[in-house]
Amino acid sequence: MTTKVALITGTSRALGLGFAVARQLAQLEHHVILTARDASRAECLAARLRREGHQATALRLDLTDPASMDAAADHVARTVGHLDVLINNASDAVDFTVLSALDADLDAVRSALEVDVLGPWRLVQSMLPLLTAAPAARIVNVSSVCAQQIATGLDLGASLRAPAHSFAKHALDVLTTVLARALKDTPILVNAVDPGETATHPERGDEEGARPAAESARGVVRAATLDGHGPTGRLFRDTRPLP
Repeated sequence: MTTKVALITGTSRALGLGFAVARQLAQLEHHVILTARDASRAECLAARLRREGHQATALRLDLTDPASMDAAADHVARTVGHLDVLINNASDAVDFTVLSALDADLDAVRSALEVDVLGPWRLVQSMLPLLTAAPAARIVNVSSVCAQQIATGLDLGASLRAPAHSFAKHALDVLTTVLARALKDTPILVNAVDPGETATHPERGDEEGARPAAESARGVVRAATLDGHGPTGRLFRDTRPLP
């Protein structure tokens, strides 16, 4: 049986959600490809997984650099020839100290859209031949509870908390439905997952009560391993569908 291959973006931190997702997919016998702007940081984490007995490699991938996306796709094509899972986990810096769209730094908004929306969109285009070469690939876009401020009017104690991050993640949710429709005649499923408040930056001191990355990762891994009857074009928190 051909080993399933999963590529995860934004895997540069041991405490990060991306690494937790990579580890859980590796435990499910996927060959995981960890990617980050700094390839040495991704390689350090891949080496840790290899020491645990898993198949793991690392690649440089910058979502603001189309050439790096194409290079990553070329590498995967040459080495394994298909891609069963693509996890769009990488995200731009979160502007949680900004509490209103009127105070938004539009350069931050532009950067967030580049990394959280245009980058994943371009990456799907680059990886599409590899995704279609797999029997039934899965694309998972990592969303954020902040996007629900726009989608449902969720009150996070501000008129729009973290406007750059919120707007970009809302746009990523919309992109999820657009890609799902574009791929509806294929076995590829595309879903978004809000991992909830996750303790990935203890140095900030603002994550008291947040759950561990390993717990939040389970919903992402579930979406990455849906069977052929699974949903597509949906947004989930763990197993629960969201608007």
